[in-house]
Amino acid sequence: MLTTSSRLVIATTNKGKVKEFVHRFNGMNNTIYSLSDFKDVPSVVEDGDTFMENAEKKARTIGDALNLISLADDSGLCVEVLLGQPGVYSARYAGETATDHDNVNKLLQVLLHRSDDEGTVGHTLPIHPLGYKLLSPAYFACALVLYDPSNNLVIRVEEICPGWIIDKPCGEGGFGYDPIFYLPEFGRTMAELTVEEKNKISHRGKALDSLFNQLRL
Repeated sequence: MLTTSSRLVIATTNKGKVKEFVHRFNGMNNTIYSLSDFKDVPSVVEDGDTFMENAEKKARTIGDALNLISLADDSGLCVEVLLGQPGVYSARYAGETATDHDNVNKLLQVLLHRSDDEGTVGHTLPIHPLGYKLLSPAYFACALVLYDPSNNLVIRVEEICPGWIIDKPCGEGGFGYDPIFYLPEFGRTMAELTVEEKNKISHRGKALDSLFNQLRL
């Protein structure tokens, strides 16, 4: 399986994810690629019902196509008052070509409209001292799959990071829903954390720790 000198492809073109993965592998002798390093890579339709189904489909498809050990994740945001939405549709919540900004705006519109309908904004919702309205408990989830096509070995891990959705973006770091994902223990959003802080507590960081524990790297 994976050693400190393995060649590894991270099955994504998402620059934010690649940055987090590469940072976690820092100090090892792995040769790390992303899908941006290859031409004619097969596209993967993420049609699974769970994060784990999508992650494994990506890992197997890319690993077999490139004949490399592949590391794939599927991750997203699950909001309590929306019964787990957007979930596996997080990256395309506002449409197939949606940007992070589009998805964040749609989620805020849905939550604020829902709260207005129920007469809860500014009343029963907890108010943060800095002025954020805490709209709903939520959690980020990450399913991570490492696949070796040479022996068909698969390692699967899944972790979450709990927090709250706030009513306005804050912070310039991270990506996706990070600017509206508030972490009470830090008093900041995910987008306000350093890369080191985020990797210690994020769903993806914890999933990587679980993976490394299984690999004993």
